[in-house]
Amino acid sequence: MGLPCRPMSTDFTDDAALVDALRAGDEAAFGWMLDHYHGSLHRTARMYVATDAHADEVVQETWLAVLQAIDRFEQRSSVKTWLYRILMNIARTRGVREARSIPFSSASNALDEGADSTFAADRFRPPGDADWPGHWASFPLDWEHQLESRVLAGETMALVAGAIERLPPAQREVLTLRDLDGWSSTEVCNALGVTETNQRVLLHRGRAKVRTALESYFEGTA
Repeated sequence: MGLPCRPMSTDFTDDAALVDALRAGDEAAFGWMLDHYHGSLHRTARMYVATDAHADEVVQETWLAVLQAIDRFEQRSSVKTWLYRILMNIARTRGVREARSIPFSSASNALDEGADSTFAADRFRPPGDADWPGHWASFPLDWEHQLESRVLAGETMALVAGAIERLPPAQREVLTLRDLDGWSSTEVCNALGVTETNQRVLLHRGRAKVRTALESYFEGTA
């Protein structure tokens, strides 16, 4: 079964109208979804599988699954959430086979994984400090003094990508959806089935680890 041809896209921002159009076989509706989600779906799939080619296959399977399941979609969630849940289920299954990831829903220790201190202990004053116990002894690097060209350089962006790749799976998922794909916290919680508190903790830890990697790089210690 091949994917539909892509005519000129129309605006289908209303979920009910989009679902109705997809059920009616409207190729413009499917083209609109491709335009809005294909690149982001590929990036999300790449978190779970080893190669871009495998991610392409996951996305292709996702679009086919959407077409096959649209008549059964009960609209209890947004089309976007439903779409990404399909992708994640397919990608995680493949990632488990590649020994690259574990299903998020079975990761009961997701908050324990990678829960080590996000900054070295010597960055803080000791508990018995006379003036500021537990406060910063060495503040994080001030990004404003870095030249924009250096921050956006290819080497720096590659370092960020590598730091994200090394994150524990749950932190990598949350950080990618929030900071790379621009999802809201509510969307992430709905798609991943986590609480707002857990989402916030995972995001904080992921961001802190990426920031630490950048600090080491800019200070010449990496």
